[in-house]
Amino acid sequence: MSWTAVVPLKTSGERKSRLAALLSAEERSALSVRMFHHVVDVLTQVPAIGRIIVLADECPADWDGDWMADGGRGLNPELEQARKLVAGDLIVLHADLPLLTPEDVTALIEAASESGLAIAPDRHRTGTNGLALKAATRLEFSFGADSFRLHRLQRSDCMVVERDGFALDLDTPDDLKALAAAR
Repeated sequence: MSWTAVVPLKTSGERKSRLAALLSAEERSALSVRMFHHVVDVLTQVPAIGRIIVLADECPADWDGDWMADGGRGLNPELEQARKLVAGDLIVLHADLPLLTPEDVTALIEAASESGLAIAPDRHRTGTNGLALKAATRLEFSFGADSFRLHRLQRSDCMVVERDGFALDLDTPDDLKALAAAR
């Protein structure tokens, strides 16, 4: 069984703008790059992952793997396009998960292998930080505000995978405080 991981990444423009009160633009950009590499490094350690695709408006300068150009239609339509191109089992992971481990990813894949769909919420249970779906599973991507609830409304039979590695994404000053407390 081989899964394809898609990692959406913002490569141009201002990154992590909600952290601007604490970090300069250069610091936010460097943080984004470090977290992206952490997520990709974790994915390379998961035997079930056969392919990693970065979904971005431009290919990251230090990335030599598969890249899919983000056409600017919004994350959900772009992920739908990626799903059509992959035509197989798919896992979507955000690139800002500093505590993610291979065991977290494996747990998400195993849950999806059982039920067809597994969702990993953020620590507030509002966002979706990881989503794994088998090729035959129907789901309209609903990333954005309240995505965890919106994904679950479509598929109440999905498995929910709550793990520390998925719980903390870095978007706000409170997230940075939570990361410092977790380490």
